[in-house]
Amino acid sequence: MYRRTVHILISLLAVGLSACGTGRPIRYYTVQTPVAPTPSIDAYPVSLSVANVSAPEIFRDTPIAYRIGANEVGTYHYSRWAEPPVEMVHGKLVRMLRASGHYQSVTGPGSTSEGQFVLRGRLYAFEEVDSGSIDGLVSMEFELYDRKSGKIVWSHFYSNNEAVEGKKISEVVTALDLNLDRGLNEVAAGLGKFFSETLAKNY
Repeated sequence: MYRRTVHILISLLAVGLSACGTGRPIRYYTVQTPVAPTPSIDAYPVSLSVANVSAPEIFRDTPIAYRIGANEVGTYHYSRWAEPPVEMVHGKLVRMLRASGHYQSVTGPGSTSEGQFVLRGRLYAFEEVDSGSIDGLVSMEFELYDRKSGKIVWSHFYSNNEAVEGKKISEVVTALDLNLDRGLNEVAAGLGKFFSETLAKNY
């Protein structure tokens, strides 16, 4: 009887281990590389440095986040970003600013070239929100620091919900990507307006 019981337990354990080996696969998602606009002929005489984007710990990791109510945020176990949201936001913004052709140079952290202006950002939200309808929420803020004067000379806050066309994670990702594009385009346009209106007069 004892041997029979042990044999049954071993068999059940083997079945359980084999089931663990065939678990659900993790799916990875990323944002699209921005389409390069037609470069400007007249670049501002500006060397722009884009600092790392800061964020809460949850957006410095790869699981896709979702909001539950007003104060709780969870993450999907099997749905992840290919890289942390802070890195995707930073990389997409740098590519967008470089492609615009508006600046003599656009560099990131670690560059040996230090520009007079440093663009600093913080990501507050990059997540799915279910409040009756499903939305992709992007909330972030950027500020332009002038090393010469030691002051913040420009800032822009962006927060928007993009409706998700469906209930799949891939559709949530599409909504977040569209929302991020909209927000970063606002940042790029705001910077361009700042330099076009004030650079010749004040610097």
